Amino acid sequence: MFFNLNTQGLVCTLRIEGELDAVSVVELRPVIDRIGAERPPRVEVDLARLRLIDSSGVGAIVALFKAVRSYDGSMTVVGVRDQPLAIFKLLRLDRVFVRDVA
Repeated sequence: MFFNLNTQGLVCTLRIEGELDAVSVVELRPVIDRIGAERPPRVEVDLARLRLIDSSGVGAIVALFKAVRSYDGSMTVVGVRDQPLAIFKLLRLDRVFVRDVA
């Protein structure tokens, strides 16, 4: 997994590439904590290059969503496709925070 966190103005963009699973999610937890501490008004999670997500990865995305909502921020997930999109649809998370479904 590779991720990149970039803040421009009021928007914080988190790009996640590769596989987000039980092993790699450990690397993402500090980033989620950092976003929660910095409290950007808008968070965009770009999953266009994410190939695989498991329940741990979904849990991390949901944890980020809850952290952002706790301070009245907004979060959207963009670019999700293939296996991650199938998982999001199965869990009906596509209705909660997915935008620009590929």
